[in-house]
Amino acid sequence: MEKPHIVTCTAPVNIAVVKYWGKRNEELILPINSSLSVTLHQDQLKTTTTVATSKSFKEDRIWLNGKEEDVTHPRLQSCLREIRRLARKRHNNGDTTSTDLTGLSQKVHICSVNNFPTAAGLASSAAGFACLVYSLAQAFGVEGELSGIARQGSGSACRSMYGGFVQWIMGNQEDGKDSLAQQVEPESHWPELRILVLVVSAERKPVGSTSGMQTSVQTSCLLKHRAESVVPHRMEEMIKAVRGKDFAAFAELTMKDSNQFHATCLDTYPPIFYLNRVSQQVIHLVHRYNRHYGETRVAYSFDAGPNAVIFTLQQHVPEFVHMVQHFFPPETNGEDFIKGLPVKHTPVSEQLKQSVGLEPMPKGINYIISTKAGPGPRVVKDPSLHLLSPDGFPKL
Repeated sequence: MEKPHIVTCTAPVNIAVVKYWGKRNEELILPINSSLSVTLHQDQLKTTTTVATSKSFKEDRIWLNGKEEDVTHPRLQSCLREIRRLARKRHNNGDTTSTDLTGLSQKVHICSVNNFPTAAGLASSAAGFACLVYSLAQAFGVEGELSGIARQGSGSACRSMYGGFVQWIMGNQEDGKDSLAQQVEPESHWPELRILVLVVSAERKPVGSTSGMQTSVQTSCLLKHRAESVVPHRMEEMIKAVRGKDFAAFAELTMKDSNQFHATCLDTYPPIFYLNRVSQQVIHLVHRYNRHYGETRVAYSFDAGPNAVIFTLQQHVPEFVHMVQHFFPPETNGEDFIKGLPVKHTPVSEQLKQSVGLEPMPKGINYIISTKAGPGPRVVKDPSLHLLSPDGFPKL
């Protein structure tokens, strides 16, 4: 029996600073507006996926975070179907360099793990589908534009196909062929930018993004106004701020866009509440911190969940982290509270604490992930890191 052909890849999480909320086509996952995101570094947050293909496999199978899942999920099937279609097209055009290793009719085994909580508002579906599509493309020898396929798995996944600063251009065509992601600037463009994920809770969201969006599209007039009259200009301004590394402009646009996204959730009928008391306190902390200095040093952004994503410049990280620890006193000591890139300990003046003047919320924040912008999907060369054993089944 021949050994399965095995490939492993990793893919990043991305955080939208101009939000995607609402589809004009559910099946193809076409958005009602363009969006822009920052790809987070895979050293801190990533999905790892191993794909094995073999003549001996009886059927396609998938294991996510240790347990077997339903491979007939429509979005998963869309991605598999598209990759196989492209592989057949290349094969028929005689573009394949290798002797048809991948056997186009072969079944696949897919095994995927996240190194962060799934469905906790940390864009796990974006990293997951980007990783799936990238790994399948490697396994089946497919090259070229893959963001349109990733989009059919999860809308925001198309943005995780690139590193750095990425825009998802909404496109106009009915078939969605022009609804693609494009890198605006690489991760090396703005090295001083730092990102702090304040994990408020790793619980599942009360209303999933897919159903939340549908209800918003059907019932929110504000969402329609946002998509048509606000986002187009905001995208231009955001791209300008990123290219010019203008933090104050980037920060203000990011906060306003996050607030407007949550306003559209509130304008949805019945309303959707993703932010909780802790989220609101983080918003107050950021505005009061900025007011104290008379300049915008820190920005927040919230997706469909209570976790805050903080953007700031490297020089402000130690002080702001200390402020978070002061106003959200953790259960643990500092070591477990801050994960990811190390943060220098820095004392904070009493004057600053008094100026912010919020009531502390003990244990409001579980931990902080300290990270920065990072690259797009990568192939893992070391075979010992495969999630499937040489026979193509999950390692125990």
